[in-house]
Amino acid sequence: MRTYAGHSTPAESNALYRRNLAKGQTGLSVAFDLPTQTGYDADAELATGEVGKVGVPIAHRGDLARLFEGIPLAEMNTSMTINATAMWLLALYQVVAEEQGADTKLLAGTTQNDIIKEYLSRGTYAFPPGPSLRLTTDLIAYTVTALPKWNPINICSYHLQEAGAEPVQEIAYALSTAITVLDAVRDSGQVPPERFDRVVERISFFVNAGVRFVEELCKMRAFTRLWDEITRERYGVTDAAARRFRYGVQVNSLGLTEAQPENNVARIVLEMLAVTLSKDARARAVQLPAWNEALGLPRPWDQQWSLRMQQVLAFESDLLEYGDLFNGSHVVEEKTAQLAAAARSEMARIEEMGGIVPAVESGYLKAQLVGAHAERRARIEAGEQIVVGVNAYRETEPNPLTADLDAAIQSVDPAVEQEAAEALARWRTQRDEVAVQAALSRLRKDAADQGTNLMPATLECARAGATTGEWAEALREVFGEFRAPTGVAAAAVGAQVSPELAALREQVRLVGERRGRRPRMLVGKPGLDGHSNGAEQIAVRARDAGFEVVYQGIRLTPAQIAAAAVAEDVDVVGLSVLSGSHLRIVPDVLRRLADAGAADLPVVVGGIIPEADGETLLRQGVKAVFTPRDYDLTTILRKVLDLVG
Repeated sequence: MRTYAGHSTPAESNALYRRNLAKGQTGLSVAFDLPTQTGYDADAELATGEVGKVGVPIAHRGDLARLFEGIPLAEMNTSMTINATAMWLLALYQVVAEEQGADTKLLAGTTQNDIIKEYLSRGTYAFPPGPSLRLTTDLIAYTVTALPKWNPINICSYHLQEAGAEPVQEIAYALSTAITVLDAVRDSGQVPPERFDRVVERISFFVNAGVRFVEELCKMRAFTRLWDEITRERYGVTDAAARRFRYGVQVNSLGLTEAQPENNVARIVLEMLAVTLSKDARARAVQLPAWNEALGLPRPWDQQWSLRMQQVLAFESDLLEYGDLFNGSHVVEEKTAQLAAAARSEMARIEEMGGIVPAVESGYLKAQLVGAHAERRARIEAGEQIVVGVNAYRETEPNPLTADLDAAIQSVDPAVEQEAAEALARWRTQRDEVAVQAALSRLRKDAADQGTNLMPATLECARAGATTGEWAEALREVFGEFRAPTGVAAAAVGAQVSPELAALREQVRLVGERRGRRPRMLVGKPGLDGHSNGAEQIAVRARDAGFEVVYQGIRLTPAQIAAAAVAEDVDVVGLSVLSGSHLRIVPDVLRRLADAGAADLPVVVGGIIPEADGETLLRQGVKAVFTPRDYDLTTILRKVLDLVG
């Protein structure tokens, strides 16, 4: 039983972990901030406004030692949601455990280390797909011998569903990723054939569970069936225990609503049942979001509530006393078989493309997800898919849980970023710089040699005192950088046009006639926030409504966004910020637009923005603020058009 947690500083996160463990939590699930996830230090330009916002900042082994102070790592099971920099964080974890005196062969836990879905959903990649797959392969090969109890990769379909994947897509893309990874490890020659079953049995999965819990339950049974087939038929694993589909789950966050957020408790419980009711496909670990995540950063009390939901199910109900409740169910078997067959077909299509990496690089997978998400939103807006409190049953009594919105969520002290930068500077002055540079030089040399495992050089960097940004920059120098396809241009959306969209198209046409050109909108994703679903959906709908859309993808600085707005001569700028950095990044964009002579260019902002912060942004010059409560994209774009017209 875990809660996904971490914020502000290593010291504050350490206190949170120790409180949660005292309440009965049985493992740790570490959330890292965006600079740590993408390989930047707190003093990097792209880290502005992001430090400590969505997780804990870790710059070096000293930070990780403080994070786990008083927590014996040899006795702990730790899950680290980290991908592009997974090798680096595991190296830091091992070094800190050694400093605690632990036998590293006893270290238990998981590094997510699934970079593929970062190009499709979360956006926290640091290097191109090929070199990233090498890092994944090297980490897996290293742990087989050095850290035998460690789960080196957690194939993560969770974020695929968050990005719009339907169950068949979630199954197919996750299992295709697993095939690509296993093939790469096998073909690298780093693991003897007789030990390859050790690689297979240490692979775990991290899945999503939506509110359609019967379908989700069948999805998990299909996952289990297909994984057994793949490991037996493709890789020749004869040990049934090694073929077991081991998975953890976080239930769906995409469906959590800002409107009537108390309804999220019922959604979370239903979603938890989807991955616990069927014993033959039951999750090994469950972590639940907090009821108020659509409002902002949850408080410790909110996380406690999610933990108690799991404890009530496990210890008060009789669920664990019985075998599988659904064996023999014709309905469940028919749906499971249907999902499995459709997933096999989609996996075959990906195999024909050359595997998951070419499918990513071509933009095929991203376009499929963007299109699926667009269809989901269209169903909600049309009322075909009911979301209680959002598009139906909106009448409500006053909610005492949100009566004081400022107290209903937690905020990160803006001083955290400056303090982290100052602490980083002190660390650099106190370390052995010669040793650091020697370690980084070795890392660059090993990275240039395709046949050398990068974990030993990474461990040397960790011990010498190198930083997250320095480790990643050394690899960027060798591997280069990468911008993933956005999927917007190729996204296919349904042919059905609602009366509201038809009316908006006519308004856009009239504005274009009056102005001599179609209205032009720049959709910008500033900072390191890679959750691009909202930006992509706005871009797709704006395009369908007749706007000219400029969308360059994620990870842009305020300076780049302002320069693009001027160069493209746009009529309006829309910024999407979901990481909590809006009060730092948005005013910076406004200042840079003013400096470029575009102070009158209207700017609108969307994201998880508390009401008080929204009012602050409006006073600073933002023309409109949209939050998850504003679910109707056509209505949003009508308001944007009013600013242009």
